[in-house]
Amino acid sequence: MTTPGDESRTDLVWREIVDNYGERVVLPDDDASGSSSAGPSPAPDTEAPGGADADAPLPDDLVDDDEVEAREQAVAEAERFRPPAPPPFPVPRTWQRGLAWAGVFVAPLLALVVALFSLWVTPLVGWALVGWFVGGFAYLVHEMPRGRDPWDDGSRV
Repeated sequence: MTTPGDESRTDLVWREIVDNYGERVVLPDDDASGSSSAGPSPAPDTEAPGGADADAPLPDDLVDDDEVEAREQAVAEAERFRPPAPPPFPVPRTWQRGLAWAGVFVAPLLALVVALFSLWVTPLVGWALVGWFVGGFAYLVHEMPRGRDPWDDGSRV
């Protein structure tokens, strides 16, 4: 433990952070003249958020009509927005590639269903699922392009 006389700079900074914890900085509003005060000044938090005056209407001089109109316009645009139709599901070029992709995705899914529901299947079915997965994966890796594309920067994902 340090005595008050030999505190390091880090200890002083931490002490300042702890002493000022919870204070909120009030930023000056841009008034019509465009001038603002020299810097932020801490203001004590007199009322908790959501207090008695949380739903009270603001006086007319504090309401910015442009801001209200912009919010209403943004809400109206969000309600009108319709996302574009999704692209069609890709179809494998050959039946071998489709069978390989099915082995990569369907075989583990079937094995998971068999395991979760404790279904009894002959061991031959289990080995067939494993072979389908491994064979499909190996086929897809084998069919990957090996040459460098002249328009590619060289990265592979």
